Order: sequence, then structure tokens, then C-alpha cells
Amino acid sequence: MKKFIYVIVFFSFFDLFTQLPVMSTFAESLGASAFITGLAVGMYSLSNTFGNIISGFLTDRRGPYKILIAGLFTTGLALLLYTFADAPIMLLVVRFIHGLVAGLIVPAAFTFLANETEQEKRGKSSAISGAFVGIAAITGPAFSGILASRTSVPFVFNITAAFMLVLAFLSIFILKSTQIKKDSSTSVHVPIRTFFKNAGTLKAFIGAFFLMFSQGAIAYLLPLKVQELGFDSRLSGTLMSTFGIVAVLVFLLPTNRIFDRVKPIKTLALGIGLMGLSQLLISQADSSTLLYMAMSCYGFGFAFLFPSLNSLLIDSTTVEVRGKAYGYFYAFFSLGVVAGSSILGWLSLGITGGFIFTGILLLCFACITLINRKTVTS
Repeated sequence: MKKFIYVIVFFSFFDLFTQLPVMSTFAESLGASAFITGLAVGMYSLSNTFGNIISGFLTDRRGPYKILIAGLFTTGLALLLYTFADAPIMLLVVRFIHGLVAGLIVPAAFTFLANETEQEKRGKSSAISGAFVGIAAITGPAFSGILASRTSVPFVFNITAAFMLVLAFLSIFILKSTQIKKDSSTSVHVPIRTFFKNAGTLKAFIGAFFLMFSQGAIAYLLPLKVQELGFDSRLSGTLMSTFGIVAVLVFLLPTNRIFDRVKPIKTLALGIGLMGLSQLLISQADSSTLLYMAMSCYGFGFAFLFPSLNSLLIDSTTVEVRGKAYGYFYAFFSLGVVAGSSILGWLSLGITGGFIFTGILLLCFACITLINRKTVTS
């Protein structure tokens, strides 16, 4: 059952990463202005935030089984709507629907994994799920970029839709035996502020935000850095692949045992610190060799951070409220993506200044996490 959930995690993130190289050009092909193009790109993350929160509440109320299947079916159908997007306004509507329903999947899937994983193995399980996210980050953009150039963007989304609908159908039979019936009369009501008063969940939320803030900064600034140094745009793709490959190796090799042996707050600080250091290295890099070294460092940081956040969240919550916790957790993921690129663009710090600002921000959070580690609930 867990292996099947890993497959669902892969395709949910595969859906996300296939959008990255094609959405802006697709919007422009429909006659969208620069503003509408940017809005179309960000609309998914915006509505995805609400989808994540809704998923968290429904998962605790109805159980992850029903929410997961609903998310897979509706996401598959939403992906098919891109075929009918023939104007910028229609594209915005489709993007909103797609992000909203896709937000149902990930919190329910990770709640499923957390509830089915033994406490002493939650770190390794989080690392394996992170590996599937990393593989999706490597294969998704390449798949959509190549296929869209030979066919069309809607055709790419139709292929992903087919995967989602098949997974939804299989989930009905594979996951049915594991579902836990929820009794609404005995459901636990936990105020939202409780999650933000708990040191463990709060740091997991903030860590998720900074993880994706950093990703947004990389996506926004790295291609500009590569161009500034006079390299071909293809170097940006290979640099992103380098970070993904390094992260996947750490996730899958025996190194993943560290996440069950070392407290997650320590590996969290190490991961976010390495990511901050890599941002500073990129800002000063003047050759492709230094860029590869910096992105390898970034891959190690990502590999240490992602499982640590999941482990910290599991340690700080109970089964009854874990769905809501994951809902907010991935809502912060979505907010981080939007903030990473938009805030840096708004501040107009330039390429070097943007990397330095992000690096210092991440290093400050790493230091604060270590200073206050004794207050974290485990």
C-alpha cells in the first residue's frame, strides 16, 4: 500500500513540475499580456493553498481515503480542461480550478503515509517520499518541455490527466482495505491557533515556506545568472538536474538512516543552512564549475530539509489532527513558491543581491532553529 502512495506522491508533484517550462509560453500563445501571463503562472499556487487547507480539514473529518480519490479524479478532469482554454480569461479559470482540486491530493497522501508508518521509521519513510518528489522534479520539466515542442501544451496535460484518472481508479481497490471510518461525533476539534503555538508544527510550517521560497528564488534568478555569465540556457536545466540527482541519491542510499537516528530539528537546521550557503555561493560564482558545486550543495540541503520537516510534523501531531497539520504545511509550501519570485522581483535587488538576500535569510532561520531547539515538542 505504501508503495502505491509513493506513486501517487510522484504523479502529484509530476503534475506540478510539468507546468513550469510551458505555462508562461502557453499563456502568451493565447494572447495574454505580461501581467496576465504572470497571473496565470501564479494562479495555480494561489488556489492550491486553499486546496491544501480544505484537504486538511476534510482528511481529519472523512479520512484520507475519500479525499485522496476525490483529488485524483477531479485533478484528472481539471487537466482535461486545458484543451478548452482558448483565451487568457479561460486559462485563468482553468488554472484556479486545477490548483484548487490538486491541493486535495498531497495532504491526504502524506497523512496516509504518516498514519501507516512506524514511529521509528518515519524519517526513512519521509526520505523515500522525498526521493519521489525529487525524481518528479527531474523528469517533469524535461517531459513537458520535449513533448510540448513536438505536440502541444494541452496534449501534455492530457497525458498527465490519464495518469491521474488511472491512479484514482486503482486507489478505489488498493486503498479501500486500509481506510479508517471516521465518526464525526467523536472528531477532535483543534483551533487553528494551536498549530501555531506548538513549536514543532510552527517550525515545520516556516521551514516549508523557506524551502519553497528558496526554490522560487532559484527558479527566478538562476536562469538570469547563467545568462549573465554568458552560458547557454541549457545550463540552467542541467544545474537543476544536478540538484535533483544529488537529493535523490541522499534520499535512497543508506544515508537516509540518519533521519531516524538524528533529531529532525538538527537535520532541519543543517539542511536549511546548506541551502542558504549554496545561495551565497551562486551569488559569487563566475564559472560553470562553481555553479555545479553550489547546486550540489543545494541538493544536499534539500535532501536533509524535506524529510526533517515531515518527521518534525509527525512528531508534533497526533493521528486525529494530522490531516489539518499537513493541510497548513503544504499551504505554506504553495505560499513560499509565490513569495520567492514575487518578493525578490518587487525588491529589485538584482541577481547577486537576490541570491545574497535569500542566503542570509535561510542562514538566519537555521540559527534561530538551533538556538530554540530545546523548546520543540517531540
